[in-house]
Amino acid sequence: MRKNPVKQALKEGKAVYGTMMIEFRSSAAAQILAVAGYDYFFIDMEHGTFSYETMSDMIRAGRLAGIVPIVRVTDCQYHLMSRPLDAGAMGLMIPRVESREQVEQIIQWTKYPPWGIRGCGASTGHSDYEATKVAEFIKQANDEIIIIPQIESEKAIENIEEIVSVKGVDAAVFGPNDLSISLGVPGEVEHPKMIKAFERVIAACNKAGIASGLHVGSVDLVNKWKAKGMRFLCWSNDIAMIKDSSAKALAAMRSSPGRS
Repeated sequence: MRKNPVKQALKEGKAVYGTMMIEFRSSAAAQILAVAGYDYFFIDMEHGTFSYETMSDMIRAGRLAGIVPIVRVTDCQYHLMSRPLDAGAMGLMIPRVESREQVEQIIQWTKYPPWGIRGCGASTGHSDYEATKVAEFIKQANDEIIIIPQIESEKAIENIEEIVSVKGVDAAVFGPNDLSISLGVPGEVEHPKMIKAFERVIAACNKAGIASGLHVGSVDLVNKWKAKGMRFLCWSNDIAMIKDSSAKALAAMRSSPGRS
């Protein structure tokens, strides 16, 4: 099984940088993002439009291109986590996590015995289809897979110290839109309530020895919270990248001298 460079970087206290794929249904996306220099990318199975076949192709392309593929699953259910992992996902982000009990169940379902109860199919995408020694494989898989609870509600903030203290959690990442809605300030990512929540999660993660992070569309916000200690950093998504860069270029062309 491949080593996970994102997990190693987090252990070393470094920041990692990624983005989210929602609509671009091509395995070429992984290679493009790798060429751009990203450390990882999320494949969004919660809000995205991908089939399992497309997800699997994108995961495989990411592994071959040297960029870490992480799947945001639809929900906290065994089959929704086991299938991406068997396809070769090197990490999972699980939305709407709110309690220690949920996290303990997630760890049980995503780790092999004796740590958890994940079923073993060794010679599939997560082993690059190579024959493996089962005992060696399951130990390495347990060590290398990244598990990320997504923090998206007021209840999750209230329970954050317990959530991040569970063995096997590697990072806690905010879903700013849902969190802002839960806190009664929809879309106000820089509202004092949001800032207070961010700061509490950073402190809890630092105490637990794991990374905190967020996914936003603003480079300035990414850099602001990086300076305050966040290390799992996710900027923008495929829709915004295409739309924003195209709109900017089109406006520049239309405003240049000559016939319009």
